[in-house]
Amino acid sequence: MDLEKRTIELHNLVIRFSGDSGDGMQLTGTLFSDSSALLGNGVSTFPDYPAEIRAPQGSIGGVSGFQVHIGSQKVYTPGDYCDVLVAMNPAALKANAKWMKAGGTILLDTDSFIPKWLQKAGFKTDDPIAELNLQDYRVIPAPITELTRESLKDTGLDNKSIIRCKNMFALGMLFFMFDRPMEHSERYFEQKFKKKPELIEANKKVLHDGYNYAHNIQAIANTYEVPRVEVREHGLYRNISGNVATAWGLLAAAEKAKLPLFCGSYPITPATDILVELAKRKELNCKTVQAEDEIAGICTAIGAAFAGNFAVTTTSGPGLSLKSEALGLAVMTELPLVIVDVQRGGPSTGLPTKTEQSDLMQALYGRNGECPLVVVAAKSPSDCFDMAFQASRIALERMTPVILLTDGFIANGSQPWHIPDMKDYPEIHPPIEPPRTNGERFLPYKRNENMARSWAMPGKAGLEHRIGGLEKDSKTGNVSHDPLNHQVMVNNRAEKVRMVQNMIPKQEVEGDPEGDVLVVSWGGTYGHTLSAVRALRKEGKKVSLCHVSYIDPLPANLGEIFPRFKKRVVCELNMGQFAGYLRMQFPGTAFEQYNKVQGLPFTTIELVENINKML
Repeated sequence: MDLEKRTIELHNLVIRFSGDSGDGMQLTGTLFSDSSALLGNGVSTFPDYPAEIRAPQGSIGGVSGFQVHIGSQKVYTPGDYCDVLVAMNPAALKANAKWMKAGGTILLDTDSFIPKWLQKAGFKTDDPIAELNLQDYRVIPAPITELTRESLKDTGLDNKSIIRCKNMFALGMLFFMFDRPMEHSERYFEQKFKKKPELIEANKKVLHDGYNYAHNIQAIANTYEVPRVEVREHGLYRNISGNVATAWGLLAAAEKAKLPLFCGSYPITPATDILVELAKRKELNCKTVQAEDEIAGICTAIGAAFAGNFAVTTTSGPGLSLKSEALGLAVMTELPLVIVDVQRGGPSTGLPTKTEQSDLMQALYGRNGECPLVVVAAKSPSDCFDMAFQASRIALERMTPVILLTDGFIANGSQPWHIPDMKDYPEIHPPIEPPRTNGERFLPYKRNENMARSWAMPGKAGLEHRIGGLEKDSKTGNVSHDPLNHQVMVNNRAEKVRMVQNMIPKQEVEGDPEGDVLVVSWGGTYGHTLSAVRALRKEGKKVSLCHVSYIDPLPANLGEIFPRFKKRVVCELNMGQFAGYLRMQFPGTAFEQYNKVQGLPFTTIELVENINKML
């Protein structure tokens, strides 16, 4: 007999979907989060991919996860610990039990909890719940694999195709538990499998059967509802990942500059999706080249910039190392170029699918010679659009390479994005030199008021000039080995980067302008540091946040902020690179550090605990 169901209102909900890398957990989590975003909930996601390309099935190393945080208010992090864990096999349970909130709910596919897979996951007994001391948790056992087989037994699909639908059965159960609509997922099936109608119907049937199963079993006595966010800024919204937002920001800049966009890149985790997204946009005058290696990727982009294109290249930490010599060429030739570095765990191949912020010093100084360029960082998935646009504007108007730092956390994560009206974004005006027919000599390194040289397109009358990696005369552009001229050119290139300060916004502080502790952060740590500071301020603590997006040059007023606080703590996912950089820029100012290098983002809880120790 079915229990009487009642609906309970929640203001925050964190769900972690986990299973083998072939169980479709990324898709399951994405469909749940997209459906929640369409309902009007605040959403933040964290895909957690296995580091091995194809770990043994059922092993801890092969567990793939997707965490989603939905709320009745805007949310800034994917949550520290989960209310609900969906574990499709024993390895998923063992790997993720530590991320459960006390008393949370665990949904198990009991068909996979057999001796073979229990042993594969390292369990010593046949009772994983007792072995992990999870008796106080609400466990919902369901034979998901067998129920999926039963659901599709008459469809004519082969067994492998049937088993691949089991994630939709689990999704249907979650849709019932948390009162989510299924229409968006059904539309996704129709688009994804439009050439295979049998798969459209199979996935729809399994989704509905999972929903109905959850409705009928007595283990689920309640359903839960998360009210929609009260929208302060009305308009059109969509869920967007950081990599897609970066690609769109680059496209928007190309449109505002009235230039064709060229991207020369080599595929590398976790940056590849930017190249993939740009490759879809040929109708927007975007050209893409998948180069044979990282060096070729940036060199094709430099050539495209010389030819008059807005040029970009995308990579991650190992690729940035390989691009370093060509970056020096871009600095020496003073051509506009955007380099997107989606940071990951290192060094070397390191942790390809995990997040880190350890490329900062490489971005600032990882080139031979005095080789300054602009470095900026995005703070969230949606902010990747704005920072890609701003990096592009700086590169094009100031004739300099710009490195845009994102990281695996915000690149793969997603959040609702208010789609902007492009009329609110400024036009971009590169200093393009017009053809000359009056016989006047063109001086390629003559500079404007911002120290930017003019952009001379090849094949234009009267604009013939030398270009390349050798040092040039400060006016004529001829090769020069004169010591004093080299000093002048080094000074000019450094001053050009410094003068970018006059086109970036002043640094703002979240909270009071003075107090006991100033939390300083940069890049993808923003959501967690902001959440921690707001939690402490609710307790009456005199804590504020200074999150820096423009790193070289730093905002002009940054030095005025630091002395107003008794202590300053720099929180970053490395061993203290930004803290060390700030000490160099502001000698005599003390900066404490809180660092983490585990391939994972901060948790709000750990930040609050450590800031409280300082207080």
